[in-house]
Amino acid sequence: MKPSLLTTALTLLALALFVLSLLVGPAELALGDSLSGLVAGGGEAAAIIMREIRLPRALLGLSIGISLGLSGAVLQGFLRNPLAEPGIIGVSGTAALGAVAIFYSGIAGSSLYALPLGALAGAGASVLILLAIAARQGSTLTLILAGVALSSLSGALTSLVLNLSPNPFAAYEIIFWLLGSLKDRSLEHVALALPLMAAGWLLIALSARAVDALSLGEEAAESLGIPMARARFLIVAGVALSVGAATAVVGTIGFIGLVVPHLLRPLTDRLPSSLLLPAGLGGAALLLAADVAARLVLPAGELNVGVLTALIGAPFFLWLVMRARREMF
Repeated sequence: MKPSLLTTALTLLALALFVLSLLVGPAELALGDSLSGLVAGGGEAAAIIMREIRLPRALLGLSIGISLGLSGAVLQGFLRNPLAEPGIIGVSGTAALGAVAIFYSGIAGSSLYALPLGALAGAGASVLILLAIAARQGSTLTLILAGVALSSLSGALTSLVLNLSPNPFAAYEIIFWLLGSLKDRSLEHVALALPLMAAGWLLIALSARAVDALSLGEEAAESLGIPMARARFLIVAGVALSVGAATAVVGTIGFIGLVVPHLLRPLTDRLPSSLLLPAGLGGAALLLAADVAARLVLPAGELNVGVLTALIGAPFFLWLVMRARREMF
């Protein structure tokens, strides 16, 4: 498929799902009332629902979907591993640990920004560790192993915090947040996360040429004049900013970065750089669709979107593993 046609189709799909996200919810509003509440103010109730509940949710779904899809695509190209996804370098786990520590300390309710800032601090710590290791060792394999170690350590520490939590209500809040959800977020959350995610997108875009060269191997990339230290910094920092900021405001949402690049790769020329923009748009479309479905699946309640993406992604991951195993024999 022509790149321009694919990009246009995915853009239109993401925009259509963005509009659908604005129109779907437990409060039944007519189309005219919804548009009036969003644009012109309309009735007070409609304005509150559209501007303070649905608009932040749709904006976060769009931007976080872009972050997860884009990060998955660049990591699969950078690590030359089709099973790579944003959680593989440990940023999601350490961001979640930072937020859980804020919950445990009891200061989560003191400020709207306490929880996101704690998660960003966790993500930032993992980035410093990874970049220090990458600068010293200079190996992609070392980076992967360090990320796996960080993910395991942060998961163990998160479990420890849950185990030691003296307040069952705090433990419930921690578990609920770890499941990942776009609901009950405000425009303040969007204002906090979006600039950081946008900075991450820019760093990933700057690494596009390096990712293409890396598809030939690290030695070949260096022979083509690609500065590997700079490429690692751009990719790790870009993914960390994007995924860390996303995790900071909505919790852990997995598998978007794994599924979307695989679905779209056959429609591109298979160069890693040509997959970046489609994967970002596809990630936005998939997360928005999952969030709309999460509101409709249970008539009496709502699923956390992180649960729904895991239900989609886990079988897909197993299928990828089985296919890779068949190709080896």
